[in-house]
Amino acid sequence: MANPPQPSHGYPATLNPTQPDAPSPRPEKNSIPPPFPSPAAARFPPPRLQQEQIPSPSTRTPNLLSPVNGVKTGSPIPHLSTPPGPPVFSSPLRPAAVPFRTSPATPQPVAISSSSSLPTSSPPYYSNGSAELQHQVSDATEESFHLGKSPYVLFSADKVLKRKKQANVPSLGFGALVSPGREISAGPQVIQRDPHRCQNCGAYANLYCNILLGSGQWQCAICRNLNGSDGEYVATSKEELLNYPELSSPMVDYVQIGNKRPGFIPVGDIRISAPILLVIDECLDEPHLQHLQSSLHAFVDSLPPTTRIGIILYGRTVSVYDFSEESVASADVLPGDRSPTQDSLKSLIYGTGIYLSAIHASLPVIHTIFSSLRPYKLNLPEASRDRCLGTAVEVALGIIQGPSAEISRGIVKRSGGNSRIIVCAGGPNTYGPGSVPHSLSHPNYPHMEKSALKWMEHLGQEAHRQNTVVDILCAGTCPVRVPILQPLSKASGGVLILHDDFGEAFGVNLQRASTRAAGSHGLFEIRCSDDILITQVVGPGEEAHTDALETFKNDNSLSIQMLSIEETQSFALSMETKGDIKSDYVFFQFAIQYSNVYQADISRVITVKLPTVDSVSAYLESVQDDVAAVLIAKRTLLQAKNYSDAIDMRATIDERVKDIALKFGSQLPKSKLYRFPKELSVVAEHLFHLRRGPLLGSIVGHEDERSVLRNLFLNASFDLSIRMIAPRCLMHREGGTFEELPAYDLAMQSDAAVVLDHGTDVFIWLGAELAADEGKSAAALAACRTLAEELTESRFPAPRILAFKEGSSQARYFVSRLIPAHKDPPYEQEARFPQLRTLTQDQRIKLKSSFLHFDDPSLCEWMRGLKLVPPEPS
Repeated sequence: MANPPQPSHGYPATLNPTQPDAPSPRPEKNSIPPPFPSPAAARFPPPRLQQEQIPSPSTRTPNLLSPVNGVKTGSPIPHLSTPPGPPVFSSPLRPAAVPFRTSPATPQPVAISSSSSLPTSSPPYYSNGSAELQHQVSDATEESFHLGKSPYVLFSADKVLKRKKQANVPSLGFGALVSPGREISAGPQVIQRDPHRCQNCGAYANLYCNILLGSGQWQCAICRNLNGSDGEYVATSKEELLNYPELSSPMVDYVQIGNKRPGFIPVGDIRISAPILLVIDECLDEPHLQHLQSSLHAFVDSLPPTTRIGIILYGRTVSVYDFSEESVASADVLPGDRSPTQDSLKSLIYGTGIYLSAIHASLPVIHTIFSSLRPYKLNLPEASRDRCLGTAVEVALGIIQGPSAEISRGIVKRSGGNSRIIVCAGGPNTYGPGSVPHSLSHPNYPHMEKSALKWMEHLGQEAHRQNTVVDILCAGTCPVRVPILQPLSKASGGVLILHDDFGEAFGVNLQRASTRAAGSHGLFEIRCSDDILITQVVGPGEEAHTDALETFKNDNSLSIQMLSIEETQSFALSMETKGDIKSDYVFFQFAIQYSNVYQADISRVITVKLPTVDSVSAYLESVQDDVAAVLIAKRTLLQAKNYSDAIDMRATIDERVKDIALKFGSQLPKSKLYRFPKELSVVAEHLFHLRRGPLLGSIVGHEDERSVLRNLFLNASFDLSIRMIAPRCLMHREGGTFEELPAYDLAMQSDAAVVLDHGTDVFIWLGAELAADEGKSAAALAACRTLAEELTESRFPAPRILAFKEGSSQARYFVSRLIPAHKDPPYEQEARFPQLRTLTQDQRIKLKSSFLHFDDPSLCEWMRGLKLVPPEPS
């Protein structure tokens, strides 16, 4: 493909990490003296906020060493940043809410354009005497953007096929990944005035508009309508128009400050903190409770001093902790078997207690509260304990809402962004509203489950209406009944995560959940050329009600109500062409309106121009393998609602691969076999990883885990999505460097250590020969841990990091995620895994003898089983 050179998928890319060095409705007051001081152990360091950049879609990303993966770009041999040391909290990656389907629209991030003129039907002269419209962007400006691309929008190809029959091949598809809330260091230019918008279709003025210099009129790139600019775009030359950011940049932010201050300075000091309420399960056994206490103590120590926090415990009752008592842990108690009444909430809100307090004012009492927690005393199995999780979240929402807006204090100050409820759960919701019976064999279980699902979804919708995100962090060995809890987090714009215990990974995710920036009141509008139709949207939102929107004469935009606006989520858009395209370019515009954490109203506008081509080979050369694979995976996973669906989707992937070869591949001479197109070889490999990995395969044991992973994936950003599909394999080398290799089992060389990053899990594998040398293995393990922490220091959810030796029982986690290529002929092994050529004959014999026989096919065997000839490695 005609892309800038990068580390090849099979050739070494070297990394140099830094060196590791039945109560009444009126609440009842309970006082619990602290039995021991808050522990100082397990304190995590404060968060390191790292801004990420999506790798350019113009380059092949499988081997891209992106900042998201912990690597600084800009040099041929990237160097890793300083390692975080122990667990590091940082702004996270995160998915959100319910995927949905819809139809009509499109987006992307390329720019190539020169001058363009009005249609011939337009009058040749205007009253100002100018005979032509000037395109406002210079060729140099457009060329530089074409090389840089947009970090907010990634298309599956840099070109669009003109012929409808060729373009609308569903097996490959065309579309884009849009990350509306992405934060990058070189963000869009800020404009503090109202935008110029097309009076016909509602599109924003942009760098691809034609400008009539004498009158300042501009022609919309989307619908070709001529609009006025109130004289603002009147200029003597097109160079003069470059002073307007919207006419010189593909990405701009129109900003309106809530308090109308003359200057807008987006720095942390003026960020208005939204409250965080911790809703904690009190039905935990002692080992789990001790881990949870350590994580909670570390969590509050890491929060900014101005953060407002509240603490609620739930079991059979709901305990709301009062920060006004400085020497004891004091709580108001509400019944858990029913929703809180308005009277009981009023007695809390208007009483003398303080239930939301800034960290700097209440840190000692917060530690006292956490230290006072006690393990569950009754002799009941974990799954049979009464937990009123639904009631507790209702109470938390009541506290966040506080006094109603009608009280005489006037206008209540609005906090920036969304409020957050973080539920720390160790078991299912089995008591009160939204609950299910302890036993799955209960005769009325199906009906009660259906009622619970509906109630939980309604509660999530109510939280969203109050601009509150509910995250549910589960841990421990007790099944939490994920299908019941998932609607609550989804409908609010939050996330549900499973952990093995309440230890380190839980603590990291607690911090990252609380610190990830979130805007509110988000509306996402997509406009595109008439030739393009959006057929499906997958992401954290729902179709907006058009009657509430500003209307233009012919506004055909697709509008999406966003459940939250966060850096680490994305929308996957599938597109088709309506007919054969006659024009040389198609245009896409994305407008995201939201309120950010600084109380500013933002309208982020991203405009993209893509060339159209007749040549199928030119189109295939422009395909962005990683983006195309992620879009296919999201469309596929949307239909995999349970394990049997997942099995069906594996067969769907097989059919998809066969159809791609039939439509875009070449038929072998004197044969019925088709060769899979070389340009899409990485797509085939990614889809093979997808069908056998944790999202669709049998690697993950419990359906709850698979369900959580699938929901996470459907809303995840591009960076996390591609890692969840295709693991990244890095082999440790002497001197502390790392060589990037294809994720094949041929990397399991006994004298080496290997890091495998699979998105939600990172594995460190130590070869038996290396492990036998204590000094070398310790150094290699330390370097691998440092690398693993760097790769994931800003990822949300924070992955598990597991280390094990060759031949151990845990090594199966590692082996099952690698493509089993050891059965392939040597010439195929070398073609797809070139590092083998550096091994001696003895080393290769030793490597071959180390593999155990199993029936899983290799990539080549799988493709031959589909009656296809495997593609040559790209």
